[in-house]
This record gives sequence, structure tokens and C-alpha cells, in this order.
Amino acid sequence: LPLAPAGADGDITFHLDPPLAIEDEGYEVSAAPAGIRVRASGAAGLFYGAQTLRQLLPPAVERGGALPAEVPMSWTIPAVEIEDAPRFRWRGLHLDVSRHFMPAAGVKRLIDRMAQYKLNRFHWHLTDDQGWRIEIERYPRLTQVGAWRDGTLVGSFHNRPHTFDGVRHGGYYTQDEVREVVAYAAERHITVVPEIEMPGHSTAAIAAYPELGCTGEPVEVVQGWGVFEDIFCPTEETFAFLEGVLTEVLDLFPSTYIHIGGDEAPKARWEERPEAQAVIQREGLADEHELQSWFVRRIERFLNERGRRLVGWDEIVEGGLSPTATLMYWRSWDDAPLRQAAEQGNDIVMTPNSTLYFDHYQADPAGEPLAIGGLTTLEDVYAYEPMPAFFTDTQAGQVLGAQANIWTEYLPGQAAVDYMVWPRALALAEVVWSQRDRRDWTDFTERLPDHLRRLDMAGVRYRQPRGR
Repeated sequence: LPLAPAGADGDITFHLDPPLAIEDEGYEVSAAPAGIRVRASGAAGLFYGAQTLRQLLPPAVERGGALPAEVPMSWTIPAVEIEDAPRFRWRGLHLDVSRHFMPAAGVKRLIDRMAQYKLNRFHWHLTDDQGWRIEIERYPRLTQVGAWRDGTLVGSFHNRPHTFDGVRHGGYYTQDEVREVVAYAAERHITVVPEIEMPGHSTAAIAAYPELGCTGEPVEVVQGWGVFEDIFCPTEETFAFLEGVLTEVLDLFPSTYIHIGGDEAPKARWEERPEAQAVIQREGLADEHELQSWFVRRIERFLNERGRRLVGWDEIVEGGLSPTATLMYWRSWDDAPLRQAAEQGNDIVMTPNSTLYFDHYQADPAGEPLAIGGLTTLEDVYAYEPMPAFFTDTQAGQVLGAQANIWTEYLPGQAAVDYMVWPRALALAEVVWSQRDRRDWTDFTERLPDHLRRLDMAGVRYRQPRGR
């Protein structure tokens, strides 16, 4: 589409108009026989206006390569006047590439679809117990050792005894690949938020550098799923390592927000080790929960000094929450962390396990591929309201938005990810963009077939909606 300040009859023109009284991501579209005009106060608004024009064109516009003879070459769109802007500024998808690695080309493919539906945060879960996926030049063993495991759990975690396939699995992104993905996303007005897990979910890093763990003993990159006892020991050596890792991460990712995990960190190792107990005594901490808070705050100071902001899973409230940290609320069965963050004034991203975990089943498990559990239908996602009913007007302003999380224990490849993400991500996109009173399930289902045809054209292997 040509970018021009004005145009002749029939042209499509884009106008960057900073004085326009509309949000930075908002836009106006005017389509008439004389031509089409898109106006916005910022580049993101122009981009989203273009995505709306794309949706007004027939689904065949999504087809790559030459069009078949039966597809008309002359298309029309309705004469419309549109003024549009997003409800939330954080409209995200999270992808776990630790449990199953996805090559950079697949990541960019997901980013393409995100951009098409005006999602703007890609949360890249790069490290965990089952694999370290980002090249860190000063610590080469992270990818030489930590990026590979000697097998993967077969079947459900709940089956006993556990069996493993014995097939070596792994991979990682070079720094050049990371830069390429980040730039690719930025061109589509998507910010990539990296996640480097700490202090728990760190077995892959400890496998590469055993001295970072509390026992100092060798461990292996984990082949199964769950929560594991080995976590980073709170020593000066560990903090030097983490600061070295984060220094390179900050060079690669311009995102203001850096995710440090903070979830599911067992405390048994800290209870046992004199190094951890010495920190508790020296810092006057009450217990290992406060030690985790001290750990998180120390990393946060490092990030803040470099102009970045820490975001973590809601366990970062344990032992006290820094007033400047951003909480990612996931434990939907316990709203205490949410209330604490709201009362303290922290920013919040809503990502509840009950509704926005896209590794859950979409219908009766008997007719679905093996998944981790749960049941989250397309209608469940569409009905989700990110704003907690008990929030005050002030607290409502602390909700940045929402995102869905794609965990890949049971998603070994691109087709499996597609199946779990789409079309649920279409419902998510509408939840985080549209005002609550503009959402209508019946209307959504009537519009859905057109967008499924668009996914068909793009080669996305989505789940065909067919009820529970």
C-alpha cells in the first residue's frame, strides 16, 4: 500500500497526523468510491489501520504467491467510516521454547499472525529446566550443554512409571537470530519481552555451570515436566553470572520490560545451604520467602539502573513485592497476589491459568490431542474480562492488559502450536482490543468463518471450532 500525503481518486493514502485527537495506536479509516484514507497520530496507528483494510478485503489476500485463475484480481471493500483504538496497551502472546524448541522461522510466522490481529507483545520464554535457548557469548556452556537434553517424556506426566523417548532434543537462537526476530517484530509494532528464569526453573543453566546451584553437584538438563528443587544459590558468583547474562540480553532486546520468571521456586535447597542462610542472617530477612524477594529486588536494581523494568510471575509477591515491579498474574485460584499488587500500586498484566493458558484442552479430552489438562474453550476465552470487578478506578489504571500463555510440554512442533493457539487467539485479540460493551459472542461467531479462511490461506493448522 503506497504511503502518501494525498492522492488521486481511487488511491489508498496514509496520513501521519500527530495533532489527531486519538490514541497513539488508534486510527481512522475513511473508504469511499473516491479513495481510501487512513489517518493516525502515530506509526502504530497507521499499521493497525492497514490491518483493518486487510480484513475488509477477501480472504484470498492472505494467500502467498500467485493467485489461482478463479480468484478475482479486482476486489472491493465496503464504503465505511471507522474510528478505532485499543482498550489495553499490553496485548500479548507468550511462547515457551524451552520445553520444545521452535526455530526462528516459526517464531516469525507466529509474529506475522499476531500483527495481523493487532497483538503487540511477544513474551519469549527462553530458559527453563528443559533447555536454555539463547546464546550468551561470555557463557558458552549455556548453549553447548544447557540447550540440549537426552530425551523427552513420553505421554502424560500423570502416567507412572515415566518413560522417555531417548531422542536428543534441543536448539538455541544465535544472537544474530535474536536480533533478526526482534527487528522483524518491531517492523510489525510488536515488542519482544524476553524471559530469563530465576531463581527457579534454572536446571538447564545449572547443568552447564554446576557452581551456580546450591549443591555444586552436576545435574542434567531435565527430560520431564514439573517443578524441580535445583535453583540458583544466592551467592555473589551467581549474581555475577546473572548480571553478565542480563547485560547481553539488554543489548539484544530494547524492550523496557524484562521478565525474570520468579515462579515455582522451591526453597528446600536454600533451607539446607549455609550460603543462603548467611544471606538471610546478614540482610535481616525473616525466611526463605523474604530471601526470594531480596533476590528479585537485587536483580530489579540492576535492571532499573539500566533504564529497564522488571516483570515477573505473581510469586514475586512472596516475601514482599517491590513497588516498581510489574506483576504477571497467573494463579487464578488465589487472588491474594493480585490484591496485594493492586493495593500497592504495581502495574499488572492479566494472564490467568483458568482462561488464558492455551496449553489447556479445548473440548472433551477424549477427542483431542494430549494436553497438560484443564478445559478452555473458544467461548471461555471470548467471555474473559481482564478487569477485576473489585478494582477501584485507580487500580483499573494499573492493568496494562492481558496475554495468553503457550506452554509447550505437549506441543512438539509448529502444527501442534497452531492447533492450540488458533482460533483462541482471535478471541483474545478482540478481548484486549475492544471495549467490553462492544463484544458480542454471536456476532463473533458469525464473523469467525471469514477469519478461519484467512488462516487457511496462510497455512495455519488451527483447530476447527466444533463445540465441547
